Amino acid sequence: MTTITKTRVANKKRIKVTADLFGVNFPLRLEPFIYAITDHIAEHYHGGYWHFYELSNGGFYMALDSDTPLNVSCENGFEGALSGDALGIAVCLYAYSHLSFDNGPFAETCAEHYYLLRDYMFEHPEVVAILGVID
Repeated sequence: MTTITKTRVANKKRIKVTADLFGVNFPLRLEPFIYAITDHIAEHYHGGYWHFYELSNGGFYMALDSDTPLNVSCENGFEGALSGDALGIAVCLYAYSHLSFDNGPFAETCAEHYYLLRDYMFEHPEVVAILGVID
């Protein structure tokens, strides 16, 4: 089994990377949806800077730049604290899943990125909490 690694996207490359992966759907649909999900499940989230990461398997996710874990409360009954990185993985997985049920190429891209990120998630130290959020 090959370990999946992440690489932070440099600030000057963020627009190109997201445009190449998601096209215009990133700033119009995916990014705002990720922020809205986070706002919904993390009471003390009030915006912040997000890092973008490319995965060695071709995946992508965003993670909140936070040294303090955020408490989350989900409609599925999960309650717990997640690091900014784990929270980012969870909300990206949620967004990818939800948006994959549309029709067309963007839905297919979201489905593909769901599985790529899920593969990475299984190697994350907070996998149990991430699964709690998305289950």
